[in-house]
Amino acid sequence: MRIAIAGGGLGGLTLARILHRHGIGAVVYEREAGRSARSQGGSLDLHPESGQRALADAGLAGRFRSTARPEGEEHRILDPAGRVLVHHTPRPGSFDGRPEIDRAALRDLLLDSVPGDTVAWRHRLVAATPRPGGGFELAFDGGDRAGCDLLVGADGARSAARSLLTDAPLSCVAVLVELSIRDADRRHPDLAELVGPGNLWCIGVRRILAAQRLGDGTIRVGISLPADDLPAEDLGADDRLHTYRSKPALLELFDGWDPALTALIEAGDGPTMRRIEAMPTGTRWAHRPGVTLIGDAAHLMPPVGEGANQAMLDAAELAAALAAGPADPDAAIRTYEEAMFTRIHPIAEMSARVQAMMLSPTAADDIVRFFTRPAEPAAAG
Repeated sequence: MRIAIAGGGLGGLTLARILHRHGIGAVVYEREAGRSARSQGGSLDLHPESGQRALADAGLAGRFRSTARPEGEEHRILDPAGRVLVHHTPRPGSFDGRPEIDRAALRDLLLDSVPGDTVAWRHRLVAATPRPGGGFELAFDGGDRAGCDLLVGADGARSAARSLLTDAPLSCVAVLVELSIRDADRRHPDLAELVGPGNLWCIGVRRILAAQRLGDGTIRVGISLPADDLPAEDLGADDRLHTYRSKPALLELFDGWDPALTALIEAGDGPTMRRIEAMPTGTRWAHRPGVTLIGDAAHLMPPVGEGANQAMLDAAELAAALAAGPADPDAAIRTYEEAMFTRIHPIAEMSARVQAMMLSPTAADDIVRFFTRPAEPAAAG
């Protein structure tokens, strides 16, 4: 069985690694030119029940612990005057919670765990054509072609594989403006102290100024705005998002905020701007032999902490199903898809609620209640 995985992100590489552990080969087709072709973004917190579970299935839990930063779980929420609303401090050195790891470090960990010829770089899938005897003929940007018996779309928000299963539309739910402060401890020690070892959110009315510490000392600054803050013509394509591409325009958004907070914008390199999109909650598709989706290709959600974790869990569950029934991959896909649809629906609903809450006029009060709500009582045994 020739398995093709479109997309070499965290989900696609997790799938390839776990299949490899079961003696099942796969080729990962990745559009980037190599592992260092572009920045992989910020850091993420891996949840015990999803991302960390997938790494355990991949046999990489020990290597994860040697790379992750438990202290990065520290999280502070401030108001525009700089007053602390919430301050979560993890237990020192504990991996019981959701330790942070840089996306680049996690991707490298996964890349190093698969055979060297697993990833075919510079292969962006543009079309998949069904073959008369089953499987698909794959066409890549640049003219290369390949065949497969099973195609797994792990190719993200703009998935080419998704159209084989669903025409679910994407909607813009927010706009994110990003800046970067390199070598913050030396160049901007005051901002390094402000952000601390983890995440900082400064929440105003319909806007958030956030900052995140990476393992190399870089601070990533993010500004989240409602999609309706931009003129309609600015949402046509990423390269036309220009409204807030200057620092003066960004600083005007935060007029009246504590200057210690807006200094994050003044010190940052950039800015760059992108749309935050999501698929409709509850998206499903009818099973089709020889193809399935994982991660953002299957269930693109607002980025509130679940996307990478669920992509890796998708990979682990699909790999387990294929390993348990290699003679009947379509039955394995059905098993995976039904479980995934059931699992993702409440998570996608929660992600949509949190995204809307974060950019609402009452965001500060709502988020404080969200983070300080009592724990759910344990179910009776």
